[in-house]
Formats: sequence, structure tokens, C-alpha cells
Amino acid sequence: MSVLERKQRVKEKRIYSIGRLRLKNRLLLSPMLEPNDIAFRLLCKKMGCSLTYTGMISPLSKQELFLDDKPAIQLFGNSDKGIKEFIKRYDGKVSLWDFNLGCPSKLSNRLAHGAFMHDDLESIENILKTMRESTKKPITIKLRKSPRAIEIAKLSEKYVDAIGIHPRTIKQGYSGNPDYNFALEMKKAVSIPVIYSGEVKKENVDKILQDFDFVFLGREAIGNPSIFSEILGKKKRVNFEDYVKLAEKYKLFFRQIKYQAMVFTKGRKNAKEIRRQLIGARTIEELKRIMKTNK
Repeated sequence: MSVLERKQRVKEKRIYSIGRLRLKNRLLLSPMLEPNDIAFRLLCKKMGCSLTYTGMISPLSKQELFLDDKPAIQLFGNSDKGIKEFIKRYDGKVSLWDFNLGCPSKLSNRLAHGAFMHDDLESIENILKTMRESTKKPITIKLRKSPRAIEIAKLSEKYVDAIGIHPRTIKQGYSGNPDYNFALEMKKAVSIPVIYSGEVKKENVDKILQDFDFVFLGREAIGNPSIFSEILGKKKRVNFEDYVKLAEKYKLFFRQIKYQAMVFTKGRKNAKEIRRQLIGARTIEELKRIMKTNK
């Protein structure tokens, strides 16, 4: 094989796709409700994340959406009401559409969506069909381990371009060990890419990517967007000051900025004391001062 052919093969291996969407690597920001504001998502992209996901958004929502990172929007609900109109409104501003079938929260239980929809295959298929008819962009779903999860995955193949799996049960929530073998079963059961979610860390990401097409980084990224840079072997880092600049640009609510200040203390030796000080902060300037004096 010539040098040119080898270079071409290496180049081809670096092209990763979900449907028509080309991605620079296989590290995705997991859809999370509270952390994934626009400022945080932009920092993750800056650190090398190839695709960011929003938190769960209702297709009936009238809230203002900031989509400058061209993310994947994660929709939730138990019917296709409003989906066609919502997708039409935002389709040009996103990279991908996602439907949540994994949320184990009490709210999801009460409203019969997320992981609590798994027995309603008719509604699931109707929603995915509506999404597929409404966009040419790629579509993903996020599943949680259940007796019907693999059946849903197979059903979804004709509508979606990739499947995310978090192999914990509703009862487990976000604790206990994810069932890695269950995720492997799902990977074998479908012919489209599978995105693995659950306890993905810098130490195990290479192993997981031997078994799965992409990974979702969730809790490891909270308060630490630089995790993407670290995994990619790059030296770039960002901090809370970088977050605040973006948060102020987008005029995010103070309570959201304060939440992010709290989680950006993760890993610091004096994190508990810093958080104690942050609790009493009443302005963005106070947050910045406390974080700066406690580096």
C-alpha cells in the first residue's frame, strides 16, 4: 500500500457520521436538563465536543431558544402534538433531532413520557414517524434499560439514524452500575449506530468506543467542559470566567449562573468552602469574585 493510500485510509477513519451529519470525533455531550445551557454547550464545543444536545424541550414550549452551537434538540412528550410545527420553526438552526425515551423522573412518571412510555409502542412509533416526515436532518432516540427497550430500538430503526442507550433501569435512576452487557445486546440487535451513556469517564472511554459508535459524556462534563479536551489529548482548558462571559452575553438568569458556579467547584480541594460562600452570593460580580479568589 502506498503512503498516499495509507493517508487516505486514516482520513476516512476520522469521518464519523450520524445519518447525513458528519462529526469530527465520537464524543457527544449528553442531553441534560439543568447543565446544558447555551454558554455551557458552547464551552463544550470549544473543548472539542463534536455534538451538543439540549435538555428536554416540549414541542409546545414558547421559551426562547439559543442555538448558536447548532445542537441536537431533545424533544419529550407522549404524543406528536406540536412536533411538526416545532421542527419547522427550528430545523434550520439545529444539527439533529432527538426524542427522549429515557428520563426516569417523577415528572416523567406523572406525565407518562420518557422511560415511562416503553409500553406504548403505538405512540412511540407515531411520534417518530411524525418527526421523520418533518425533517431531513438526522434523528436519534435516547433509551433506558427496560424489558421492551430492545424491541423499541428495532422498531425505531426505520425512523432514526442512531440510538442512545443508558443501561440503567428506572428504579436505578442514575445510581448503581449500568448494565454494560445489556447495551452490548442492543448494539448487536440493530444495524444503526449506538451511542453509549452511563459512567463514561476519561479512563474507560477508549474501551467503550471499541464496542460502541459514539459516547455521551454527562456527569463527567458537568462543571468541567475541559473533559473533552483532556480525552482528546489537547491542552486547551476553560474555567468559570469563560462561562460567565458567555452567560452574560446571552443574558442567562442569575440562578442558572449560580448553579454553574457551584458545579465548577468540582475537583477543587476547598470545594465545600467555596460552595458555602457561593450560597450567599446575590450578584454575578460576587460569584466572579468568590471563584477568582478561590482558584
